[in-house]
Amino acid sequence: MAAYLLRRLILVVPTLFGIILINFAVVQFAPGGPVEQMIAEIRGQGQTLGRITGEGGGEVRQTPRQQGSSEGPSGSYRGARGLDPAVVAEIERAFGFDKPAHVRFFEMMRGYLSFDFGRSLFQDRPVVDLILQKMPVSISLGLWSTLIIYLVSIPLGIRKAVRDGSRFDVATSGVVLVGYAIPGFLFAILLVVFFAGGSFWQIFPLRGLASAGSGGWPFWERAADYAWHMALPTLALVIGGFAGLTMLTKNSFMDEIGKQYVVTARAKGAGETRVLYGHVFRNAMLLIIAGFPSAFIGILFTGALLVEIVFSLDGLGLLGFESAIRRDYPVMFATLYIFTLLGLVMQIVGDFTYTLVDPRIDFEGRR
Repeated sequence: MAAYLLRRLILVVPTLFGIILINFAVVQFAPGGPVEQMIAEIRGQGQTLGRITGEGGGEVRQTPRQQGSSEGPSGSYRGARGLDPAVVAEIERAFGFDKPAHVRFFEMMRGYLSFDFGRSLFQDRPVVDLILQKMPVSISLGLWSTLIIYLVSIPLGIRKAVRDGSRFDVATSGVVLVGYAIPGFLFAILLVVFFAGGSFWQIFPLRGLASAGSGGWPFWERAADYAWHMALPTLALVIGGFAGLTMLTKNSFMDEIGKQYVVTARAKGAGETRVLYGHVFRNAMLLIIAGFPSAFIGILFTGALLVEIVFSLDGLGLLGFESAIRRDYPVMFATLYIFTLLGLVMQIVGDFTYTLVDPRIDFEGRR
């Protein structure tokens, strides 16, 4: 197993490099980069050269190394027509786009090896500080949602498997079908409309994870306030994510219940509880338990994005979305880098979890 894990860890490097390279190349053809936005801002609002060069205000002084861009030479900017070429050249230099694309890419990757992501183009803060500031929100949302989904889906799936075809199974299948059909972000909008001051009741807060001034409250009051803020976002993700795991659990248990070793155990006089939890449970839960790391990453980096936007939660998903809209390339590529790295590492953790749940699995023996 150690050799297999080592090979997987080594493969992380070229995989991560290829993903970043492809996205960097795609960005070269995307219009509306930061230089174009700055030029449009100058033309639209009549800002002076002093702001560009940093005279008196110093608003654009950073020279980030980690950005991709769709911009080429100064003359290629349609928005630059009518501006002094020296101004355009200074904007390019200030944002770091005076270098060829391949030079910017390798400088970016060299910084990423030491987790140096540069500075945000528009917030003038280190990208690492922004990510560390937003990460607790996303981790909280993803972790609690994943735990509740497992706590709800596994017992429900087992119950549906044991009582397959009963009224309980049929009734809960209707709930599962609704969970399949309606995405989590739509549930989030409905929860805002009904319970967060949309059109009916103002029961839960809409923004943030803590009330103003809660820093000085006792621990239990802060914990209750945190749970109050997390209730609706977590519920939206749970409703949107429990259906798949419930059906996976049911199908896994039904598949194991029909196998010969279960028939043999029953023939020897074992009770249903012993058969279910002493024989079936371990084999049926293999795929479900081992998939926990991947499920957490999936909720954290995909499902939570739109929920963060709906509830105005200042997390990594919202940070990545806003950076893509504003073409804040250091932030955009840094979040992509971290999301991809965590996803690849969690896949390896998932494989390792398989061997912990069932030692009979041997990845090294596969051909």
